[in-house]
Formats: sequence, C-alpha cells, structure tokens
Amino acid sequence: MTDAPVIGVLALQGDVREHLIALAAADAVARPVRRPEELAEVDGLVIPGGESTTISKLAVLFGVMEPLRARVRDGMPVYGTCAGMIMLADKILDPRSGQETIGGIDMIVRRNAFGRQNESFEAAVDVRGIDGDPVEGVFIRAPWVESVGAGAEVIAEHEGHIVAVRQGNVLATSFHPELTGDHRVHSLFVDLVRAYRTPESL
Repeated sequence: MTDAPVIGVLALQGDVREHLIALAAADAVARPVRRPEELAEVDGLVIPGGESTTISKLAVLFGVMEPLRARVRDGMPVYGTCAGMIMLADKILDPRSGQETIGGIDMIVRRNAFGRQNESFEAAVDVRGIDGDPVEGVFIRAPWVESVGAGAEVIAEHEGHIVAVRQGNVLATSFHPELTGDHRVHSLFVDLVRAYRTPESL
C-alpha cells in the first residue's frame, strides 16, 4: 500500500519479530528501531514485551529514551505490550532500582502482577473499539494497571483488573496479541497512526 504508515518496533529486547509480522499483516510498513535516527523516520512505534528494566537501561544506552519521550509528548502514536505497558506508564508501583519509563499514560502499573513465567496463561479479552469475538490475550509475567488518571481510558479488564488502556495516541495492553495470529489490536493501532499522520481525514 502506498499510503501505508511506517511503524517501528523498538528492537532492544523482547518479541520484536512477532510485532513486525503483525504490523505487516495490518497493512503497515514495519521496521526495527534501535537508534534516534531510526526513530525519526517512523510515524508510530511499538514497544514489545520483554523485561522492562532491561528495555529501560538499553533505551538510555542507545540514546533513544529522551528522543522517544519527546516524540510521545509531541503526539506520536505508541503501542506497548506487557513490558511496553510498563514503559508507557507515568508511574510504576514497584520499580526496580534505576528503572525509568517513557510515560505517556496517566496510570500506575504493577510489574509481574499476574505471576511468574510458569503462571502464564491465555484468556479471551473484550477490548473496546474492536468488533467481533474477544481478543485472545497471552499473559506472560504480565503487569496490570492499579489505577488510571482522568485522561486515560480503560478499554479492557480481566477478572477485575485493568489490562488495556488508551490515552490519546498512546495504547497499552498487559497481554501479547502478537503471539496469537489475531492482528485486530495491531490494526486498531495502525488506524491510530494513519489518522495521526493525516489529521485532515479525521
């Protein structure tokens, strides 16, 4: 598609390849992003799952933390899954020493809230804004959202816990939709990026 938005996947750690595949299936041009000059060339960005402390430290090391914060403040659409959700929180309930976030969503998250690696599970999640059947979410050492501020919209819950939030152009899920073959959450994000890139179409 000639009008396909260019969306990066922060390729410092985590399941980068799966997001690249899901974005391409959702009609975006997908490319890995590690450095500020690569970040400058994309219309939107996905922050994948992984280990949030490691992603935070590598983002600083590769020089992308401050440029990324600036782009989020300027309105660039960003989507974070699992550790990516933690990176997009304005506050972490139990941060590791030296752990930083990008921010962008007025929420407080709890790391590893759903348990350890061996307690991973799949669950059907109703996500506001996505038509049809529930989204199949894969929860792996997943966080949940303890609370949100007035600017953030809760778009999904699981067993009473907030697992998906949107604030403006910033989207975050506790779960991994990129691992299921269901690309509807990525399509929702691609639509966000397309609208941001061509505001006259709104």
